[in-house]
Amino acid sequence: MIRINVPQIFLIIILSIFSNYDFLFASWDTAKNGDKIILIRHSIAPGTGDPSNFKISDCNTQRNLNQEGIKQSKKIGELFKKNQIKIDQVLSSQWCRCKDTAKYAFKNYKEFSALNSTFQPPFDKNAEKQIKELKEYIHKWKGSGGNLVLVTHYVIITAITDVAPRSGEIVIIDKKFNVLSTIPTY
Repeated sequence: MIRINVPQIFLIIILSIFSNYDFLFASWDTAKNGDKIILIRHSIAPGTGDPSNFKISDCNTQRNLNQEGIKQSKKIGELFKKNQIKIDQVLSSQWCRCKDTAKYAFKNYKEFSALNSTFQPPFDKNAEKQIKELKEYIHKWKGSGGNLVLVTHYVIITAITDVAPRSGEIVIIDKKFNVLSTIPTY
């Protein structure tokens, strides 16, 4: 006689659903027609926050991409090409790990201070102002068929989407800040 253990079967079903969650939600389709906002958390930069001697103009005082992060950034650029994602503009936080992610992925970008990290003092006091500025920029942005690519930090992406992205993760939203897709790149 076969004995059915319902709780174990239920657990297996639940785990199989959630283990494939990233794959099920990962789709470039929403960005192919353009006029979307594509948020990218900077690629792998080991550690958390920034050293106490942090200076925005000196990459040697910051947490930076390692070789894996550089490779991941290049992969991001390749994914955009492979999926034929049109780009209107690429903006980056002024932190070196974000600028390097943008450089290795897209070559050309512009700095935008509203994308800067607000994770720790003294920058945390800028959070409300930066989020307001970023939302206003997105609201006024006219895509003209391309997508707006924003390379930034966990704290900024989470503040406007409630998504907790991993390093290099892509979050596609519309102008009303609705999350349309998330795409892991690791």
